[in-house]
Amino acid sequence: MRIGILSDTHGKSQRLAKALETFKQHGAEAVVHCGDILTGEDVALLGGFAGPAYLAAGNMDKHALPYLTEAAKTAGVTFAADFLAVPLGDGQHLAVTHGHHETLLEELIRGGQYAYVCHGHTHRRRNERYGPTRVLNPGALYHTRDRKGESILLLDTLAGTVEFIKLPK
Repeated sequence: MRIGILSDTHGKSQRLAKALETFKQHGAEAVVHCGDILTGEDVALLGGFAGPAYLAAGNMDKHALPYLTEAAKTAGVTFAADFLAVPLGDGQHLAVTHGHHETLLEELIRGGQYAYVCHGHTHRRRNERYGPTRVLNPGALYHTRDRKGESILLLDTLAGTVEFIKLPK
């Protein structure tokens, strides 16, 4: 399965739309947003993706949880306040959390029950393995904190590959 993963869009709708178009061009079958989306309009954009869409709320989303919950329901986006598990088939799951609850993030990583744990929050790319779990952070589409630029990530679970895609300004 090819999954487009992004995070920390912070209400930058044009950047989000560009990321979703890029995922479509790269054959993504589902999209995962690791939080800090901020607006119901952007949740609707996420829901417009051609495949399943998943969203875990970030620390900047907490003020609008009821609003975002309703927007997700309307848009057909699977939404959770802290954590959700995306089915990958064959009994495997991808865990999604924003990463601001460090204890939860560490439990997901160290627990070994997820093939992948995806998070945002740090605005830095990450691709590391801890035992059976691969930990991924796509970077950010707003105020990246590394010199690699604003990025998204394409995960191919069948091939086991990860591709960071830098989005031009």
